[in-house]
Amino acid sequence: MNDLRARLYWIMGFRLVLVTLLFGLSFVFQVAKGGRVEIFYPLIIATYFLTIPSALLLRALTAPGALTIFFWAQVGIDFLLETVLVARTGGIESPFAVLYVMTVAVASLVPRRRVGLFAACFSIILFGLLTNIQLYGRVEGWGWLPPSRLTVPETFQTFGVYALALLVVGILGGTLADELQQAGQSLREKEQGLSRLQVFHANIVRSISSGVFTADASGGITSFNPAAEEATGYTIAQVAGRSWHEIFNWHPGQESAEPLSGTLSPMARFEVECQRADGSRLILGMTLSPLHEQGNQPGLVGVFKDLTQIRDLEEEMRRKDWLANLGEMSAGMAHEIRNPLGALAGAMQMLRQDATGDETNRRLMDIAIREATRLDNIITEFLQYARPPALSLAEYDLNKVLAETLDLVQHEARTRSNINIVTSLAPGSLAAQVDQDQLRQVFWNLATNAFDAMPDGGQLTISTSCRQVDVGGRKGDIIEIAFQDTGEGIPKENLDKIFLPFFTTKREGSGLGLAAVHRIIDLHGGWIKVESQERQGSRFVVCMPRSGGAGVRLWHEGRTPWKRS
Repeated sequence: MNDLRARLYWIMGFRLVLVTLLFGLSFVFQVAKGGRVEIFYPLIIATYFLTIPSALLLRALTAPGALTIFFWAQVGIDFLLETVLVARTGGIESPFAVLYVMTVAVASLVPRRRVGLFAACFSIILFGLLTNIQLYGRVEGWGWLPPSRLTVPETFQTFGVYALALLVVGILGGTLADELQQAGQSLREKEQGLSRLQVFHANIVRSISSGVFTADASGGITSFNPAAEEATGYTIAQVAGRSWHEIFNWHPGQESAEPLSGTLSPMARFEVECQRADGSRLILGMTLSPLHEQGNQPGLVGVFKDLTQIRDLEEEMRRKDWLANLGEMSAGMAHEIRNPLGALAGAMQMLRQDATGDETNRRLMDIAIREATRLDNIITEFLQYARPPALSLAEYDLNKVLAETLDLVQHEARTRSNINIVTSLAPGSLAAQVDQDQLRQVFWNLATNAFDAMPDGGQLTISTSCRQVDVGGRKGDIIEIAFQDTGEGIPKENLDKIFLPFFTTKREGSGLGLAAVHRIIDLHGGWIKVESQERQGSRFVVCMPRSGGAGVRLWHEGRTPWKRS
C-alpha cells in the first residue's frame, strides 16, 4: 500500500513537471510563430487544479481499494487532458499524440502486468474515436477539431503506428513492472532474511555466557558483548578503539604469540591476570583466533571466561587442605610438647628459687622461664585456632559491640606513639547473629595489627556501613566493618599468606592473630576483604550477613572467605 501511494505521488509530480516543461516550451514556440496559444492556458490551469487537490486527497486515503480507484482516476485525468490537447492541436497530426505513449508507460509502473495493457487499449480507443471523428465526422463547424490534411491511407497508417507503439509499450511496460515487482519482492525477502540472520547472530553473541570481543588490525577493540562487559566492568563505549592489550594487560612476553604479527596460531589459549574497571583482580582464560575475510586477516576475535572465582576457590581449597593436615598433625604435637614443657617450666621455677647468689644463673633461669611461658602461650593460641570453641550466636548490634571494643582499643592506642583513631559508624542498628566475645577478639586483633603497622604513628579509621548485594538472583544486606590504617602496607607477594598460621613479618608474635580473625569470620558465615599498597597503608573489611539476609553467604565477591584487591 505504501509502495502504491509512493507511485501515485510520483505520477502526479511527473505530470506537473511534464506539463510545465512541455507546454511552456510549446507556448514559447507558438508565440514566436504567431500561432494560437489560448489552448495552453486552460490546460495548464486545469492540470494544476486537478493535481494539487488530488495530492491532498491522497494523504487521507488509507484503504487499498480506495488507492486503486484513485490510481485509475489519475490515469483517466491524464488521458482526458491529452485527448483535449491532441484534438485542439491537429488530431491525428498533433505532435502531442506521443503523450499517450508516455501515459501508458507511467501507468505500467503499477506492478501488475495487465495494467499497462489496459491503459494501452484505453488510449487506443480514445485516439481511434478522435481519428474517426476527424476523418468521417462533421468537424468543420466545431472549430476546436480541425480537419485532417492526410489521406485516408495515411491516416490509417499513422494511427496504426501509434496503436502498435502503445501496445508494445503497454505490454513491455507491464511485463517489466511485473518482473521488477518480483525482483523487488525477492530482494526484500533476502534483505529480511539477512536482517533476521544478523539479528540471530547478534543475539547469539549477546547470549553467550563467555566474554567475546573483536579487534581490528591495529588491536583496537571493535565489539564487546554483554558477558564481556559484566566480567570486566567496562562498557563498549569505554573500550571502543582502545587496544585490547591495554584492557586485558597482555604483553608479548606472555605465553601466547604476538597477535596480528603473522605468528598467531589458529587458536592461541592462555591465562592472563588483569584488573576490572573498579581495580579489583581479574583472572581470565582467553582464546584468541584470527578473523578471516576473503583470505585476509583484518583483525582477531577473543573469547574469554572469568576464572577468578575458580582460581580463588582452588587456592582456598588447597589452603584448607593444608591447614586441615597441619592442624591434625600439629594438635597432637602440641599436646605432646605441652606436657614436658609444663614439667620443664615447673622444674626451672624450683631451680630459680634454690639459686644462690650467682646472678648469672638467676638471669638465665628467668630467660628460660619467660620463653617457656611464651611457648606455652603460642601452643595455647594454636590449639584454640585448630579446635575453636562452639559459637554462642545471638542477635547483637555490631555498632554496640564495636563501641565496647573501642574503649580497650583507645586505651591501647594511648600506650603507642602518635596513634590517632577516627570512627565513622553507620546510623541505626546493624543487627547480626554473632558471638560477641569472638567478634570482639576479631576487632581487637585487627586494631592492634594496624597499630603494629604504624610504628612511627599514624591514623586508624574504623567505619561501619550496610549495603545490599545480589548473588545468583538472591538479594540480601551485608554489614561491613572497615579498619584502614596509614601504615607500611603489605607487599604484594605476602597478600596470599597473611591469613596462614605462623606467618608473620614481626620480630615478635606467633603469626596466629590474622589466622584466628579469618577463622572466626569464616565460622560466622562472613568473609574479609584486604586492600593494601606498600607505604600507603592497608584496609581490612569484615563482611557479615545481616539478620534476615543470611542467604548472601554465597562466597560473595570472589567466592572465597577473603578477598584481596
